[in-house]
Amino acid sequence: MKFSVCIASIALLFFVACQGPNPQSAPLEVSVKPGINKDFLDPALEVGKFEERFEGESREIFSQRARIASLVGAKEGMVIADVGAGTGLYTRMFAQKVGENGRVYAVDIAKQFVAHIEADSKKRGLGNVAGVVCTERSVELPEASVDVVFVCDTYHHFEWPKQTMASIHKALKPGGELVIIDFIRIEGQSRPWILEHVRAGQDVVTQEIVSVGFAKVRDEETPFLRENYAMRFRRI
Repeated sequence: MKFSVCIASIALLFFVACQGPNPQSAPLEVSVKPGINKDFLDPALEVGKFEERFEGESREIFSQRARIASLVGAKEGMVIADVGAGTGLYTRMFAQKVGENGRVYAVDIAKQFVAHIEADSKKRGLGNVAGVVCTERSVELPEASVDVVFVCDTYHHFEWPKQTMASIHKALKPGGELVIIDFIRIEGQSRPWILEHVRAGQDVVTQEIVSVGFAKVRDEETPFLRENYAMRFRRI
């Protein structure tokens, strides 16, 4: 009896090992950068200060916002998730493109940002915006609900990147796409602030995203960006 139980256990372990990783599961991992989001989890966070920082002409992703937003290819009726929506810059732009029949999820870890976006969207008459307060491990979006996920200068804030990306994979419709914009991190070339603040370069980011069930589609051509790259992935 003991022998047969042992054989059955070995067979079960072999079967599980052969299945490979489940892209929709949340892989076990440790924090890659503890405390990276402490400012955004602060109950005293003041939206106005971040609005000045996020939406200033000195910031590349603000000054080039129209070209960056065009990479998403937002169309009437689409459902887009702006993950790391911040003060709502891109959320507003996408909401105008997808129209009344579309939807934009403004996803952020800071509940103050989400509340600000919801109030601002209502004031602007953008009834197709839905705010979502995410967690440090999940974007908290409905399964298979989104056509495109947009992550702009936010990936390096994912403290548990594989778990977060697994939740994004789950939220995308089959064949849905992911557009990532983040800082170019190259030793000896990038600014000291980037080298200190951003934990990983483009190759590492690509490996992490592919590992949870995405296929890389392409590197986007962005000659208008000096400090950021843009990549497109597809859920498989």
